[in-house]
Amino acid sequence: MKTKMAAFSVVFLLFVFTQQALLYPPAVGILGKSKDCLVCHANNGPWKDDNRLMIDILDKVTKKSFKQSDGSFKIDVKRGEILTVLTVIGRKGGDQVAAPLKNAWIYLDPKTIKSSSLSKFAPGWDVNLPMACRVVGDKLPGYNYTGLTVLPMSIRPTDAAQDADLVLQVMLTKGESVKAKPKEGMIGSYFERKVKLTVID
Repeated sequence: MKTKMAAFSVVFLLFVFTQQALLYPPAVGILGKSKDCLVCHANNGPWKDDNRLMIDILDKVTKKSFKQSDGSFKIDVKRGEILTVLTVIGRKGGDQVAAPLKNAWIYLDPKTIKSSSLSKFAPGWDVNLPMACRVVGDKLPGYNYTGLTVLPMSIRPTDAAQDADLVLQVMLTKGESVKAKPKEGMIGSYFERKVKLTVID
C-alpha cells in the first residue's frame, strides 16, 4: 500500500508541476519546441530601445559582472562546483514610458530546442532556475533602475558537461495573456543576449 501511495504521490506531483509550468510564461522554451518567446507572444511593447535596457549577470558573492565588451556574457565554472549567479534586468532612469509590470527570462541551449527533454539548458549542467517571470520592484545596491528584477540561479557542470553557448531570452511585459490567445491581452518587448558557459577542469 505504501509503495502504491508513493507512486501516486510522484505522479500527482509531476502532474501539478507540468500544469504549473504550462501556465508559466517562459515555459514555451522548457516544455515546447519553439525557438523563442515570440512564437506565442507579441513583440509590441513600448520598451524597444535596447540602449535603455539593462541586462546583467553577476556573481552572487562578489557582485562582479560576467559581461564582455561585446555585450555577451562569459561564465567560467570549475567542474563539480556550484556557482550562483544573479540575473538582473531593469530600465535606465529617465525613461519616457512606464516601467513594465513583469520581467520574464529563460536561459536555453539552442541545440536542445527540438529535444524531448524538459530542460532546455545546456546538457550535463545542473541548474535550479533556468527561467523565471518576476514582478518588478527588486532592489540591488548600485543598480538604480526602474522595473528592476533580481533573482539567483545556481549552476554546476557535472562530469558530462562541456562548454556551451546559451541564449538568454528576455521579455519585459505588462498585462495578462488571454487564455488560448497568448498574443492578446499582454504587451511585451523581446531581447536576447549570448551567454558562454566554460568548464574549468
